Amino acid sequence: MAEAHVKNHDYHLVDPSPWPFVGSISAFVTAVGAIMWMKTLAIGGLHAGPVLFGAGFIGILYTMFSWWGDVINEAEYKHDHTRVVQLSHRYGMIMFIASEVMFFVAWFWAYFDASLFANEAKQFARFEFTGGHWPPKGIEVFNPFHLPLLNTLILLTSGTTVTWAHHALLHNDRNGLKWGLILTVILGALFSVVQGYEYAHAHFAFKGSIYGSTFFMATGFHGFHVLIGTIFLLVCLIRALRGHFSPKQHLGFEFAAWYWHFVDVVWLFLFVAIYLWGSNWGAAAGVAAAH
Repeated sequence: MAEAHVKNHDYHLVDPSPWPFVGSISAFVTAVGAIMWMKTLAIGGLHAGPVLFGAGFIGILYTMFSWWGDVINEAEYKHDHTRVVQLSHRYGMIMFIASEVMFFVAWFWAYFDASLFANEAKQFARFEFTGGHWPPKGIEVFNPFHLPLLNTLILLTSGTTVTWAHHALLHNDRNGLKWGLILTVILGALFSVVQGYEYAHAHFAFKGSIYGSTFFMATGFHGFHVLIGTIFLLVCLIRALRGHFSPKQHLGFEFAAWYWHFVDVVWLFLFVAIYLWGSNWGAAAGVAAAH
């Protein structure tokens, strides 16, 4: 009977898991709570939107923690991640990053549509808001060679440190892996702090300006991805300190490094398109960049 349960293939037959169901219910509760909160809807006179949103969000976090914990156990202790399974996971991560690329394409599309056609005669409302110029009249944009350049250097440096950590792991240098991850996490957190300071000193708001909406949507979502990537790498650091990962099996860290390099590349496009070109540094239109 024992021989009937011996694994004789390279595929991973996943054990029954409650997390897809729990995660979908939590996401539904979060969405309902968010809608009720934003629309100030009440049930029996009780504004339950914030409560539903909070409960659903906690459920999502719990699902993520538990589900990914199961995946770590499958990889580290059950040894279910064979070479075939790892290949499938890599395909999945590549498709996920591709979907994220298209996500940012939408924000770049919105930005360039508004900036390249600021004086489009058919877009009456846009012309009214922009005055036919980009940046729009009255918008005092950031100096690209101040905080944006600093954050560019921070992210580029973090790309170097995460590559160092990856290279160290491949050569079984545990000390280099740990210090490379520590420095990357610190640099990621520093980027978020600098961006938060930049936002706090912005001379334009999200609402009431087509420049502000496109700027904050593009750079803000990138900042959110930096935060997620920093948490991703922090989890990898904790796992590395616990002795996880080996030169031949380290998908969790490999995917975190892929994600971080993706974040770096997106920022370079944002810096060139929005901070440099969009600040009138290299284009002929609008108000001089000053901050």
